[in-house]
Amino acid sequence: MPHPQPRVVVLAGGVGGSKFTLGVRAALRRLGAPEATVVVNTGDDLWLAGVRLQPDVDSITYALAGVNDTVRGWGRAGDTERVNEELQAWGAGWPWFTLGDLDLGTHLARTGWLREGLTPTEVLGRMAKRWPLGVHLLPMTDSEVDTHVHVEDGRRLHFQEWWTRYRAALTPTRFENPGIVDATPAPGVLEAIAQADVVLLAPSNPVVSIGPILAVPGIREALRSTSARVVGVSPIIGGRVVRGMADVCLTAIGVETSAAAVARHYGARSAEGLLDAWLLAEEDAAAAPDVEAAGIRAVVAPLWMRDEQASAAIAEVALGA
Repeated sequence: MPHPQPRVVVLAGGVGGSKFTLGVRAALRRLGAPEATVVVNTGDDLWLAGVRLQPDVDSITYALAGVNDTVRGWGRAGDTERVNEELQAWGAGWPWFTLGDLDLGTHLARTGWLREGLTPTEVLGRMAKRWPLGVHLLPMTDSEVDTHVHVEDGRRLHFQEWWTRYRAALTPTRFENPGIVDATPAPGVLEAIAQADVVLLAPSNPVVSIGPILAVPGIREALRSTSARVVGVSPIIGGRVVRGMADVCLTAIGVETSAAAVARHYGARSAEGLLDAWLLAEEDAAAAPDVEAAGIRAVVAPLWMRDEQASAAIAEVALGA
């Protein structure tokens, strides 16, 4: 019996990626389609206090499991910080980067498995057995390719320091992922893209969430060559970022903070880019002709992901595009 359609791959990271992934899961369940494969950004991973943190992996895992802190947008709901307080009393870790007790349990388990010789893909597979997530999660790569930010005063900071400690207030001049040119896609990533009917780019930060995924050698080429339709969802609504400081990141790479500019940044597949279609918010409907002029089909829809139902409606429009 053939698989019901469509087979879907999502590229995602951050809070926007978490909310969108929830919507994709709900939409595919309504269709009776196979579980989506979600390729998660690992560019903002880091070692801290001797443990390996994967912020985007954990945010998406916790959201799918229904245990995420929806108020803060990161970490576990109802978490406590006793261990973090003790670490800080010892002068360990970063005083401005909080590790919740439940969250730290995740990091300790991950670190132990990595030290036993498991790959990040295998670790994520083991993590996914705890909860019925309803999607197949894959890291973008098994290589360590943390994001560094070069700022105007000449310093080079880990992305988490720039983002969390300084709240992106230090003007960035460029972003880099040391070692990414030698990285390879995690096992299963290229195969999932090749076999997909639809690939969705979540409304995640184009520079530091989706950008590192696309920078892994082989992934961009796989998107260009797949027979799937590649559809992106704008992270910009009404000329503003929905959450976080993506506008600062876009400015640093010379991209205007607008839905049309981000679409052009990804580019049309017909012109050596990535996109076949692009979802624009109703507030940005006037930009649809600019997107079409770039060779990308523009689809206007409500894009506020206020709850899972709204996110599922967006995912359904994306699949229909």
